[in-house]
Amino acid sequence: MTKAASIPLDTALDAVPGLPAFSLKMLNSEGINTVGDLVTCYPTRHEDRRSLAFKGFSPGETPVCHHVRILKTRVLRFGKGGGVFEVVVEAAQNNLMNQQLTLRWFKMTFLQKVLAVDMELMVYGKIKEIKARLIMDHPDYEVVRDEEDDATAKIHTGRLVPIYRLRGGLKQKPLRAAIWQVIDQLNATCIPDLLPKPKTAGEFAGMSRGKALLTLHRPIEQSDLEQAKRYLALEEFYLMQLRVVKRKLHFKQTRGWSQPATGSLATEFLNNLPFTLTEAQQRCLEEIKEDMAELQPMNRLLHGDVGSGKTVVALAAMLIAVEAGQQTVLMAPTQILAEQHYANALRWLEPLGIRVSLRTGSKREDGYSLGSAGRWPASAVDSTAEINAVAPLPSNEPHLLIGTHALLYGEESFARLGLVVIDEQHKFGVAQRTKLIDQGRMPDVLVMTATPIPRTLTLTLYGDLDVSTIDQRPKERGKVITAVREITKVEDVTKFVLTQLDEGRQCYIVYPLIEESEKLDASAAKTGFTEWSKRLAPNSVELLHGRMAPEEKESIMKRFRKGDIQALVSTTVIEVGVDVPNATMMLIHDAGRYGLAQLHQLRGRIGRGTHTSYAVLFIAKGDKESQQRLHILEETNDGFLIAEEDLRRRGPGDVLGQAQSGQAPLCFGEMLADTRLVALARQLAMRTLTTDPLLLKEEHANLRPFLQDINTSMQMSIQ
Repeated sequence: MTKAASIPLDTALDAVPGLPAFSLKMLNSEGINTVGDLVTCYPTRHEDRRSLAFKGFSPGETPVCHHVRILKTRVLRFGKGGGVFEVVVEAAQNNLMNQQLTLRWFKMTFLQKVLAVDMELMVYGKIKEIKARLIMDHPDYEVVRDEEDDATAKIHTGRLVPIYRLRGGLKQKPLRAAIWQVIDQLNATCIPDLLPKPKTAGEFAGMSRGKALLTLHRPIEQSDLEQAKRYLALEEFYLMQLRVVKRKLHFKQTRGWSQPATGSLATEFLNNLPFTLTEAQQRCLEEIKEDMAELQPMNRLLHGDVGSGKTVVALAAMLIAVEAGQQTVLMAPTQILAEQHYANALRWLEPLGIRVSLRTGSKREDGYSLGSAGRWPASAVDSTAEINAVAPLPSNEPHLLIGTHALLYGEESFARLGLVVIDEQHKFGVAQRTKLIDQGRMPDVLVMTATPIPRTLTLTLYGDLDVSTIDQRPKERGKVITAVREITKVEDVTKFVLTQLDEGRQCYIVYPLIEESEKLDASAAKTGFTEWSKRLAPNSVELLHGRMAPEEKESIMKRFRKGDIQALVSTTVIEVGVDVPNATMMLIHDAGRYGLAQLHQLRGRIGRGTHTSYAVLFIAKGDKESQQRLHILEETNDGFLIAEEDLRRRGPGDVLGQAQSGQAPLCFGEMLADTRLVALARQLAMRTLTTDPLLLKEEHANLRPFLQDINTSMQMSIQ
């Protein structure tokens, strides 16, 4: 694969000998203008077309590649404008078993103008068996043309063939051919490395960026391909780590508020609680307290399992700030959650003389009389330190302000904002979090999330934050038993729910949609409300969803908390923070539509009291795939295990896309489940930034294009 001569990566494609004009036009129209642009169009996968000896069509969970011939086609019409295009195929070679496979594309009837009888295709997808038919829905396909000569055929068949991510006007075969032609003129040794030089021994010994790129596009063996992909993933994670580590180092050098409180107020608060903190909660609170005593602003993530007691730790941290003479603010993503935090804060903190206020889009409430001094005037603790030499907090200012997005757009002003707590931080954008933080002068920041975050994501997406982990659940919490059931068992489940309601317990019934949809095959809360009202009569059943007016939602939740409502039919609006200890049942319809972590978070709404609780996950009849995937929820209530499994199965997905906030998407994001690889990238970035002054000054020519936005991105407090 080594070339005698090489063209530079910054060479314009129109200067590359032999590239067809139509290929240049196609590539240029999508912003692919240089050799470097082209060779960094990474394949999404590879198909092994070296030997496609037919071993039979068989159903399975793993996608397969087959070389097939079209026997017949047809279009089936249904509904208004709906339809499905079906193609019946057989193996193109050696079909000794005389098997047939049906390919289906829903709402893509235009394919009848593209695919015809006797055409040969390469198809890729999962095969399933439905009513004695073998079916592959929405397969990727590629037409095999008889007129292709040997030179062209070796590009598209007979090897580990790269399949590229297409966008706009890009076409698979011309793109693959263009990359093949450019690779012919590249020399791996002339492509500069971005990673520090690897060790002479170990997994990446002898590997370079040039070798990895060439192997990715023209692999010889599967083992070579896997090593190349891991090297490029390491490179990608390394570049990401340079951003977050540099931002973290910069943040540590910033001057903020020192809040060296004794913690006596927080201790009084904790002593008055009807329970004691777990060792994990105490450890996290100590980590937060130590951070707040430093002059550098705290920038910390607090995460833990559902129901592990993050809110109590956050309130104790807020009291440390109050004792140190500061104001605090807690922002929650929904009005329901904000009002619940407010009610708890009033109940627990008002006896301590703490002034608490609420601000939401529809409500402004002060839990104290204006002018009330309270027991905590919030005067400066250390008047000898210039940073703390401030006047006492005015008596009409709240110590704690709790609210929703309304905090960002109201007319609130903070006399002295010392601590910002953001609950369910992933529900807020970077700009929103920054806008709240900017209302203070470099306040301490504590962000929380309701479910555990896999270690690889804490190293990457949250790599600029210090992390506190609550890895214990309170002992007084009840056991949660989970069962996956086909929807045909709904009557049996109903009988069990009725026995629980007769014992005075309450139940959540969760649906993925508010109303029925023609586009989505999923059940809806409004229809379910009617059905469950009949099933559970004469018990009181109510409906709750996100389109309701805030006052209506608040009224329903108050009655549910009081026990006036026995069953609540809802969408996932109850996913976060709702705390009703008497609710011991949760039924989740179409559970296969949710991720494992979200299901775990949903069932975290039950088991919050001392009674044993039960979660039932309804799936469609015969849905073996969902049955298998959801089985882990039956086996364990450990949110950390579930989060890791969810990441492994689904990849970082939307979470990764949101958290990158403007960065180019990771091409090897699926490897974020590899803790060792991500940790190695972190080590390399730390070593580079702490030992290489040239990089700190951005004088590395190879890395300069990748680091241009670091200086601006590291000005953000959180990302």
